[in-house]
Amino acid sequence: MPISERAVPRSLAALNRLIAAAPPMVTGGTRAVLGEGPLRPRLAFVGEQPGDQEDLQGRPFVGPAGQLLDRAMREAGIERRQTYVTNAVKHFKFEPRGQRRLHARPTAGEVKRYRWWLERELDFVRPKLVVALGATAALALAGKTMPVAANRGHLLTLAGRPAFITIHPSFLLRMPEEDRAPAWKAFTADLKQAHALSAAL
Repeated sequence: MPISERAVPRSLAALNRLIAAAPPMVTGGTRAVLGEGPLRPRLAFVGEQPGDQEDLQGRPFVGPAGQLLDRAMREAGIERRQTYVTNAVKHFKFEPRGQRRLHARPTAGEVKRYRWWLERELDFVRPKLVVALGATAALALAGKTMPVAANRGHLLTLAGRPAFITIHPSFLLRMPEEDRAPAWKAFTADLKQAHALSAAL
């Protein structure tokens, strides 16, 4: 049980202090990477977990996947500074390989342990539409498995919130080069659709 459940925060700043003070609930995590952006935005993006660069810099979506997300946002007409970005799991789960720290996907149980924090965070941020980037984020928002392929590109209601599911930008980084162009086009189309939906809510 996160310590925040025993001391309910009254603001996002108070919640962030609790998250920052709590020990990691995944293997390898060193410090919490908190969400970033304005309150009451049209869009909030939820990813899986911080990566190596996010852990080092203490900010969400600043590594290779984050740079790809920034580029996709620009193509979709979305200004990052007007959106809120965060992760379902607040610490970087990794396995050491020599000098490298290799990303390890959080388990469903680990996602569940962090879910209370994410729910309170979104309660304070109050976005019009929450965009789940990948299956882990969708699981965290819904509290159950939500396959990306079956739910992608639709306006959904997850845990009482308007939501939209698409791929995580890291998926594009792992794809063979020859498959990236159509996948990139589909991803930016998803972001354009989410942006339009948020304007109508």
